[in-house]
Amino acid sequence: MAQHDDGVTTPDSGAAGSPVGSTVALSSESGTGVVPLDSVENPGFPPHNPRQTNLDPKKDKNAERQVTFLFFLSIIGSVFALAAYMVFPIVPGDFGSIRENNLFLGLGITLGLLGIGLGAVHWAKQLMREDESVEYRHGTRGTEETRAKAVEVFELGDQESGFGRRTLIRNSLIGALVLTPVPAVALFRGLAPDTDPTALLNHTMWKKGVKLTHDPTGVPIKASDVTLGSAFHVIPEGLNQRSDALEQKAKAAVLLMRLQPEDLHVTKGRETWNYEGIIAYSQICTHVGCPVALYEQQTHHLLCPCHQSQFDMTHEARVIFGPARRPLPQLPITIDSEGYLIARSDFHEPVGPDYWERHV
Repeated sequence: MAQHDDGVTTPDSGAAGSPVGSTVALSSESGTGVVPLDSVENPGFPPHNPRQTNLDPKKDKNAERQVTFLFFLSIIGSVFALAAYMVFPIVPGDFGSIRENNLFLGLGITLGLLGIGLGAVHWAKQLMREDESVEYRHGTRGTEETRAKAVEVFELGDQESGFGRRTLIRNSLIGALVLTPVPAVALFRGLAPDTDPTALLNHTMWKKGVKLTHDPTGVPIKASDVTLGSAFHVIPEGLNQRSDALEQKAKAAVLLMRLQPEDLHVTKGRETWNYEGIIAYSQICTHVGCPVALYEQQTHHLLCPCHQSQFDMTHEARVIFGPARRPLPQLPITIDSEGYLIARSDFHEPVGPDYWERHV
């Protein structure tokens, strides 16, 4: 072993059994560092194996036709999806029309997307340049030289892909890309309501004389059934017999509970909206429409499980916490001659979250 002035100890090349040129040990106060002397050499690129399209011009032309065919197939699929959307419309109540619409529309969209995907992959594998290259990392600055280099890179990419030279592939790809989103535009347009939604959201099934019934049985509720501290999920009478029961329930669902009359803080004009401490409020949260169904009996708070909005039922369901912007709409109630709870009218404001026609 040889000792140097800087404290570096190296193996002695003349010593028997000593490894020559393997490591260097560095001694210091903090410890010993090991520095490798033999680094791994760059193995380079493997031998290049040319493709059949590189060797045979006929196969190159055949691959170009295949890519073009796939792009045209995508165009046909997109047009077919748009036509299927119009030829096979969804008829309300006809489940067969829903199946036909989904089937043919899905086939068209699948063909449109699959054609572009397969065509792009086939193009890259068979026609684009496939020799390996090294791109060294370097700093980029907004100089003229950098801009010129960027242009050179784009031109090189165009040459390697053949995008500018293979006009048939390029034009068919552009056509496929233009037409592929068209079915999606038609689908999104179909999501819009057929009629003005303002009237639909402003009114529910509740009206004067409609009985409050249990959800989901539809059994009418008497005032004597509502004990202090209890809470009932309520739907309007006749809801279960309607063909659009789910849509109507989404607007008309109500939570019914009974508090001590002296605990209620009633504003002027709402003195007759409750009956002996029995109150009814919309179950649809005014934030994004989740069902408000968690009632804290001791605090008289209603909680929305989705985003934790809280409503104080003693102060007409005003918001005391969470993202909701306004109180739950109250349903005015009373009783009929037989003691059953009935509605005095519909809600006096739209239920559910704010929407484009509501002015708060």
